[in-house]
Amino acid sequence: MTPSINAVGFTLDQKQSDMIDTKLKRIAYADDLIVDLIMRIKHDKEYSFDTTVNFRWGGQAHVTGLDYDFGAALNKMMDVLDNKIKKEKDKIQEK
Repeated sequence: MTPSINAVGFTLDQKQSDMIDTKLKRIAYADDLIVDLIMRIKHDKEYSFDTTVNFRWGGQAHVTGLDYDFGAALNKMMDVLDNKIKKEKDKIQEK
């Protein structure tokens, strides 16, 4: 998996970058299923995480997380992303 993380409208500090790396370890079980992960983080009044995951079989998942707190927005996005990856994995294993 190749993660690509872009901050729009602000600069990620080291603490935020480390937090993202820690959360991405949560989906490490799917490293062999994911080609790349593209994460765009926007900060206006609240943090907006837009993440697209490209699977090796051509599938794609797009998830978002929105909150006034960086960590809360990241957690919301990771919860949804984890569920999407599990569903995709189950769907492929059935075929």
